[in-house]
Amino acid sequence: MAITGPKKTVLQTVSVVLLMGGLAWASVPFYNWFCSVTGFGGTPGQVSANAGDILDQTIKVRFDGSLNDGMGWEFKPVVNEMEIRIGETGLAFYEAYNPNSYPIAGQAAYNVTPYAAGAFFEKIECFCFTEQVLAPGERVQMPVSFFVDPEIVTDLDGKYVHTITLSYTFYRIDLPEGYAALDQDSETNLN
Repeated sequence: MAITGPKKTVLQTVSVVLLMGGLAWASVPFYNWFCSVTGFGGTPGQVSANAGDILDQTIKVRFDGSLNDGMGWEFKPVVNEMEIRIGETGLAFYEAYNPNSYPIAGQAAYNVTPYAAGAFFEKIECFCFTEQVLAPGERVQMPVSFFVDPEIVTDLDGKYVHTITLSYTFYRIDLPEGYAALDQDSETNLN
């Protein structure tokens, strides 16, 4: 039995809406995966260890920290810049402080500029992979361990990169379940 007329139109419309909704839901994780694999958009890769060569050639790495609107922390790199040998493992720290009287949870997004360096900037350990909760008045230093892949010196675009900037932006997220009652109190304090 074939569906015709208005029923067919409704079925097609519902099918298109469901398909578009599914694609929209899957687009963010797919895009994040694509960027981390390819370095597209300045997204650095993640590795478990540095097993490459260390060159005599150096590269300057700058660090930048910012907060999204509504994020109640203070956030900055401990050191603004360092020079490391290409292939050498670097360790940098960012400092976050919660000056409020209630806990705040956050998660960092990151990127690398210039974009040509994204495929060669490899993070070994990073605070951006987990949500962070700071108690009232808490100050923490969060590490990021990284290296610049030696293949950058032979890449058509990468070989002209002499300075890389690693930027983090912290966004406020919902507190984990254990902090739910404290979150209610924080909303009361804000009003």
